Amino acid sequence: MTPGGGSGPMKDCEYSQISTHSSSSPMESPHKKKKSVPKRKWEVFPGRNKFFCNGRIMMARQTGVFYLTLVLILVTSGLFFAFDCPYLSEKITPAIPAIGGILFFFVMGTLLRTSFSDPGVLPRATPDEAADLERQIDIANGCSSGGYRPPPRTKEVIINGQTVKLKYCFTCKIFRPPRASHCSLCDNCVERFDHHCPWVGNCVGKRNYRFFYMFILSLSFLTVFIFAFVITHVILRSQQIGFLNALKDSPASVLEAVVCFFSVWSIVGLSGFHTYLISSNQTTNEDIKGSWSNKRGKENYNPYSYGNIFTNCCAALCGPLSPSLIDRRGFIQPDTPQLAGPSNGITMYGATQSQSNMCDQDQCIQSTKFVLQAAATPLLQSEPSITSEELPLPGKTSLSGPCATLTLGQPTPPSSMPNLTSDSGLTDIIPLKEEHEGHQFLTPEEAPSPPGLLPSGSPIAHSRTMHVLSLASQDSLHEDSVRGLVKLSSV
Repeated sequence: MTPGGGSGPMKDCEYSQISTHSSSSPMESPHKKKKSVPKRKWEVFPGRNKFFCNGRIMMARQTGVFYLTLVLILVTSGLFFAFDCPYLSEKITPAIPAIGGILFFFVMGTLLRTSFSDPGVLPRATPDEAADLERQIDIANGCSSGGYRPPPRTKEVIINGQTVKLKYCFTCKIFRPPRASHCSLCDNCVERFDHHCPWVGNCVGKRNYRFFYMFILSLSFLTVFIFAFVITHVILRSQQIGFLNALKDSPASVLEAVVCFFSVWSIVGLSGFHTYLISSNQTTNEDIKGSWSNKRGKENYNPYSYGNIFTNCCAALCGPLSPSLIDRRGFIQPDTPQLAGPSNGITMYGATQSQSNMCDQDQCIQSTKFVLQAAATPLLQSEPSITSEELPLPGKTSLSGPCATLTLGQPTPPSSMPNLTSDSGLTDIIPLKEEHEGHQFLTPEEAPSPPGLLPSGSPIAHSRTMHVLSLASQDSLHEDSVRGLVKLSSV
């Protein structure tokens, strides 16, 4: 004791209360955390695609040529409706601008449907699926070693009597389905991959091929329609005021004729090529590679063809449209954190990582003991069991019944413990407040009493400081411990 009434070194030691409401607490209750806004799958899409309108629009990354396509169609059609259609509707028939408008809206609708839709992207394998696939490949190859072996490049399947090779995609970690291929520009495997078209700004595959074909076919009709009636407009004007004066009076018609003349050949030729592909049920990728060419052999036929041009066209243009497989607007499911249950009903805040690990180990050991005890119960059916109606009276001990099964997370006093409401029992457990140098103990009035054990208003006597139970209590505890060891050893 130092002069001045202080307690020496203990006076300099101050304790600050741990705030459980701090946002930086490592063991903060998860219910008090702010809920993070869930992300959609298109925001973390692994491919090289761009998304608009919250994932509703899906396009390739290189969209510059697509905007050029839009400008050419809009400008040419706009000039035609503005400068040619008024004269043609007056001199020939009002049906010309009506037919031109129908073709224009059909072209724009199919173009946007092709450009903004999912072409049939195949989802990539998850790490678990990729590991399972590699495990199956190792088992099929007879490889039991733990070393990594790359999977084979191909797998053969038989379709309509024709052997088809399925290639393994090391980017998507899957075996591509028949007729699928990996687009290097979009970095996706596309089902029934036809080609990557920069003019529409997207891949052309199973889900948008019919719209692409209708786009180029309708664009061919629109181009021929505009070119034909622009020439008609110029001829009619040249008959009245001369050819040079007709060109001077309608320079927009000259621009339209030049654009249509140089584009009509490629558009009409592309439409004819895809008409041939549809009639034979092939893709551009298969035709370029010559997968089903007769030059490879007499038995090398196309297994996907129905053998009839009409049936092939109906299957490509009128068949059911398969749904998207990537669910790009779905929400990402966060990993659910596994919180350790509280020990004996007490919630711990501010505990260190080592303490929480020790609690997990203690709970695991306690759960194992209860499982062993439950497994050993049928071997000891002759022993009476303690029910809620046959609980031991306060102050008495039960030496013949087995150990009662405790519920995890709920503190339950042992059956052999003396009644805590009596004065003698409390004096054996709760010590007196004594003054020691450098230490401080709580009195029974200051210590929190467990709920349900001490009735309100009961007097608490504290006359002794012994932490020793009575002899009967020690015997009953020893008897319960021996019985528990016998049950565990019998398993």
